[in-house]
Amino acid sequence: MMPVTMLDIARDVNVSVVTVSKVLRNQGRISEATRKLVLRRAHELNYQMNWVARSLVTRRTYTIGLVLPEFAHPFFGEIARAVGRTIRPHGYHLLISSFEEDPEVEASEVDSLLARQVDGLIIASAQPERQLAMFKRVQQRKTPYVLIDRPVPGVRACFVGVDNSAIGLLATEHLIKRGCRAIAHLRGPEVGIAEQRLEGYRRALVKAGMPLNPDYVVPGGRGDDSGYEGMRHLLQMQSPPDGVFCFNDPVAIGAMKAVLEAGLKLPCDVALVGAGNVHYSDVLSVPLTTIDQRTCKIGELASELLLTRISTKRILRPKTILIPPKLLERESTRRLP
Repeated sequence: MMPVTMLDIARDVNVSVVTVSKVLRNQGRISEATRKLVLRRAHELNYQMNWVARSLVTRRTYTIGLVLPEFAHPFFGEIARAVGRTIRPHGYHLLISSFEEDPEVEASEVDSLLARQVDGLIIASAQPERQLAMFKRVQQRKTPYVLIDRPVPGVRACFVGVDNSAIGLLATEHLIKRGCRAIAHLRGPEVGIAEQRLEGYRRALVKAGMPLNPDYVVPGGRGDDSGYEGMRHLLQMQSPPDGVFCFNDPVAIGAMKAVLEAGLKLPCDVALVGAGNVHYSDVLSVPLTTIDQRTCKIGELASELLLTRISTKRILRPKTILIPPKLLERESTRRLP
């Protein structure tokens, strides 16, 4: 049995092949009645797009590669969903790769996506200083790409992310307003965004005339296990903190467990602030105050920026979009100042 073509659909509903093509690609100004007619007939005939033929004509594969450090973290999961929702109406499909924070795996995954001739890339890179050669290969292929979450020093590229220094400033200022006078920071891994959040934390303390105690800056990693261990270390100090800004929400959840296990109360004994506003932050036993990074907005804006760069034939200057964070106060800091 011969595969159904756009010509078959066009003949059946008495329109041009161009009209059928525009309807199936969700492009052009087509009346709603004609659109429904074409889509109904395509469904009845079980029409399947011939992507190989389409790629030969358009010189596009209509695929976009999304390169993420991990799938398990809710932040990156939400970004992936937002990217998929944004590009799908434009006829694009999403290929997702994960590299588990390993720069060598990241470079391999990017090369694999380039070999599949994706039309563009969205990348949250690991250890940027080791990835300059990888980005040079992407640029040589003239494949448009957008960086998200983690800017890469030395690479002129579009970037979409949150203002990480503002996250540290906002979280720490909130703890100060809630009466905390010994504020610690469970810092993230050795990446640029962790440094920026630490810088915001320090800036808030200096602004309030409070001392900078280096012992109060403790590694918290990026997950609940490392957050738990970091918080236990803080609680064993001779003068434990009464407020803690955590690198992200999973770290804060691990810290919360350590506080409760120690027989202390949140937020009376220790107030906690996370970052990320993951989807379960408000249903914990003590709902978590957090900084909303507007994760979905990052995915949407990065996708729109990439689609613009794919569709234009002009050389566009790199664009940086920093999304201002927003504090969401919940029970973990809701105490009288």
